[in-house]
Amino acid sequence: MMTTTTSIATPQAARQALQRAQRRYQAQKVASVSLVAGAAAWTLVAAYVRWPQATPMLLGIGAAGLTLLFAALWPQRRVDTTWTVRRFDRHFPALEDSTGLLMAEPTTLLTQLQQQRVAERLLQLPLAEALPVAWRPRVLLAVLLGMVGTALWLIPRPGPASAPALQAHFPTRPTTSPVPPASPRLLSTEVRIVPPAYTRRPAKAAPQLSFRCPQGSVVRWTLRLSASAPAPQLLLTGQRPVLFRAVAGQRATYVAEYRFTRSGLYRLLVAGQTSDDYAVEVQPDAPPTLRLLAPRPYTLIERHQPPAVTVRTELRDDYGLTRARLVVTTAQGAGEAVKFRETVMDLSAGLRGQPRQHRTATTLRLPALGLTYGDELYVYAEAWDAAGHRTRTDAALVQWQDTAATGDDVAAISLGVNQMPAYFRSQRQIIIDTEKLLAQRRKLPAAEFRARANSLGDDQKILRLRYGKFLGEEGDHAMTEAAATLPIAEDDADEPAPHAEADEHDHHAAAPTAEGGLPTAESLLTPYQHLHDDAETADFLEPQVKAKLRAVLSQMWDAELHLRLAQLSEALPFENRALRLLKQVQQQTRLYVRKSGVELPPLPEAEKRLTGDLSKAAAPRRQGQQTVPETQAAIRRALPLLAAYRAGQRPAPADLPRLRPAGQELGSAALREPGANLAALRSWRRLLARVQAVQPAAPADIDAVERALMQLLPTPTPAPQRAPAAPLARRYFQELSR
Repeated sequence: MMTTTTSIATPQAARQALQRAQRRYQAQKVASVSLVAGAAAWTLVAAYVRWPQATPMLLGIGAAGLTLLFAALWPQRRVDTTWTVRRFDRHFPALEDSTGLLMAEPTTLLTQLQQQRVAERLLQLPLAEALPVAWRPRVLLAVLLGMVGTALWLIPRPGPASAPALQAHFPTRPTTSPVPPASPRLLSTEVRIVPPAYTRRPAKAAPQLSFRCPQGSVVRWTLRLSASAPAPQLLLTGQRPVLFRAVAGQRATYVAEYRFTRSGLYRLLVAGQTSDDYAVEVQPDAPPTLRLLAPRPYTLIERHQPPAVTVRTELRDDYGLTRARLVVTTAQGAGEAVKFRETVMDLSAGLRGQPRQHRTATTLRLPALGLTYGDELYVYAEAWDAAGHRTRTDAALVQWQDTAATGDDVAAISLGVNQMPAYFRSQRQIIIDTEKLLAQRRKLPAAEFRARANSLGDDQKILRLRYGKFLGEEGDHAMTEAAATLPIAEDDADEPAPHAEADEHDHHAAAPTAEGGLPTAESLLTPYQHLHDDAETADFLEPQVKAKLRAVLSQMWDAELHLRLAQLSEALPFENRALRLLKQVQQQTRLYVRKSGVELPPLPEAEKRLTGDLSKAAAPRRQGQQTVPETQAAIRRALPLLAAYRAGQRPAPADLPRLRPAGQELGSAALREPGANLAALRSWRRLLARVQAVQPAAPADIDAVERALMQLLPTPTPAPQRAPAAPLARRYFQELSR
């Protein structure tokens, strides 16, 4: 009894040992891979904290790491009992490739003995050797990544750059001015520029009190004084003063903010003292720049070309593009029946991330837009930047060549005939239907093919009769009547044919008479009637147009003949020739009306030609006096005074009325271009202060102000000089004067 229990327990214990080895291997494999993944994630987080601007690159590295993690863990799904049994059989020869017997119930005594034998051997083997896990390289890699991440985390991160301390300059007071008592002094000035968010530019500190900034930037001034004082003021030219506010928790520190939308000048008023002028140059946000690279302003798509056009555009912007679209306007039809339809195609898919430069290429397929021969489309591009500025290109015209506009309808040849509401096919449509029927010939029964060909012959007949009206034909009744009275064998051979009389219709020589020889009522009215069935007198067309119309009818006759005989290949050449002739008729019947205007009398050539009289051939001249603008007058009055100061004249208070108007002009110029005129404006203020104090001005200030005022004057127009005449021309006029 004891032996049986032991024999049963041994295979069961072996199965449990095998399963424990399998679970241990899976856990160690996942743990080793997860260790490396955790260390890599820690390194990426530390790198992101240190370099947030490298977020796109770090995201790419993270995505690649996730892919590697998935690739490392994916093979674990194949680790099952069968896989473990194969590994044990391959690694331990002592198992005799019989490990699989432990997973099955023994059916024979031999199987039971072998199972017992394998179980005893399996329990004595080191199973971990068959399922090794590469811990060492993964632990080393994880430690290395962890050290890198820790180093990135512990190294001090660069904080926001503090604005450099700037010193505002306050002009010295003249010696005659009373010296104020001790007052708080300005220790430092910091200027920080925060551009608009859509520019995606970081905030920065201004290196000088005069600076440049994008349009819409918020500028923040921070003043630190030696002691508390009344709130300083920011004096903006042409604007209300901006008061500084005290910073809580910081002694004698004041801040002020202002949003600049245009260039200007500013000064600081601190403790009753006003600083020099400082310039702020605002860089305006330019609208997007668009170029339509293709197609050309006018593109004609001919019949043999594919009905498609590629639209290529180039977009640029200083801060980035946010939206773009293509506007396509199609024109279908002609004349009063034209229909317009606008289609908008979005091109913003490639503008993610607000690129500063982008190119687009879009293929427009004309049939997909509902166009056919003779239709047109107008295409232009539009783009928007982050500030909402919109720019569009000029429209390009794309025309699909109209092969059907060949004068098939009556109105096209401008003959002044009202269109009839009756339906009839055009010559172009007959050609299309003929080609279509010819292509379907093998698929149609012979009877149906002949019936459809005969139907096309009817359409050709209707169109022929339609154009025959322009030559006086009112229908085919005359042909029918003539066929009804054709001579037969019993008739006399010398009896005239009925149609012979009709051929003499243009002069009405033989009027019909009754049997007794007396004229009938019809013969008496014939000379006074306008017979429309006369091809020579029924219209007012020119002979050349008549000849081409007759050729058109002749081609239609032949085309109709072959269509009724179901000979479509032979009918097509006649149909195409008729179409070309109709196009020529359309172009030939266009009228030219000369524009009426003033007709000058002809010159008497005998009296004027080759006389050499140039007394009245001089060019007209307009002489007048224009007053000098006031701005120029103020500057011109100040320039002599500055020259006198340079020569040694002592300033006087009476000179101020002559100097101040010129200073206003210089200040206006400094507002328009602060960077170019700021130094001259400072020199002007120093000069004006010296004049008020009746003290000699500095020569450097006089020179700077004089140069700036001279640049404000317009450039004098050079006097025109008469070019010397060529010797040949001078000799020619001398000969004419003899």
